[in-house]
Amino acid sequence: MNLKLERPLLFFDIESTGLNIVTDCIVELSFVKVFPDGHHELKTWRVFPYDYVNKCQKKMDPRASEVNKIKDEDLVGEKKFIEIVPEVVSWIADSDLAGFNSSKFDLPLLAEEIERVRAYCQERINDPKAQPQNKKKAEETLGLLDIDLHGKRMVDVQNIYHYMEPRNLRAAYRFYCGGEDFENAHSAEADTLATYKVLQGQLDMYQQPDKYHETALKNDVDFLAGVTGRPRSIDYAGRLVWDANGEAVISFGKHKGRTAREIYQKEPSYFAWIMQGEFTLDTKRQFALLKEKFDKEKREERNRPLTEEETLEAARRLQDNFQDRLFK
Repeated sequence: MNLKLERPLLFFDIESTGLNIVTDCIVELSFVKVFPDGHHELKTWRVFPYDYVNKCQKKMDPRASEVNKIKDEDLVGEKKFIEIVPEVVSWIADSDLAGFNSSKFDLPLLAEEIERVRAYCQERINDPKAQPQNKKKAEETLGLLDIDLHGKRMVDVQNIYHYMEPRNLRAAYRFYCGGEDFENAHSAEADTLATYKVLQGQLDMYQQPDKYHETALKNDVDFLAGVTGRPRSIDYAGRLVWDANGEAVISFGKHKGRTAREIYQKEPSYFAWIMQGEFTLDTKRQFALLKEKFDKEKREERNRPLTEEETLEAARRLQDNFQDRLFK
């Protein structure tokens, strides 16, 4: 069915260096602009991810590269977002917006990139050491950023999908267990029995690989427990997750994506903040167990015997110190 539009509807999608809206950058941006008469226009940019604070390339998170197949070297020579932002804004200006799960990630990251350009231009304008031509360029760019993304209507196709095809137990039971609702839904006993039957139905349905799943659903608890491939949570609230190397990683806040070990070494007061904050007791316990583990490793490192190489290095340092004092 053709869309009934009064103004253009701009579908968009973003590939990025990672999933942290505060620190990550756009590396690919694609627009499909559908007009009321039914025709559409397409525009895609590859973008050099620029760190305006450190004045360097923002590196790809390896996990993001694994998904979008974009590597750091692929982006060298591409334009920075600040160079394409006037064109980006002109595409958006007269349109409503649409995407898939874009309300939670793509739109916030697009807004963040625009705000970074705005802040950079303002900083350059206010810099007394900036060259006049650079100030003029910043003023021109800033003048083109008169857009309010919050004022745009946003059609999130994923929300419509979930609204029309709910992903709850009743919907799963209808799909896997014969198309009928089960009685006494939302009583604990009925929901528990229905969940058991749904899993049996899933095992019956997905016995063979298909073009979307290289591996069939295995009748094995280890396989079923890890079927999503998402990072395993350490605490039930998901504030800590295991990474691929078996390291505990913080999954929220200012330290999102950094290992708990690194934060404890550099900012041990963060662990104290967790203990005093409004977190679940389980989360606090897991942080406490990590702290205990890191402290134990530190004690063991201090107390272990030196290797032969370390002993020789210590002797060399002692000799060097002695000679320095002797000839002063």
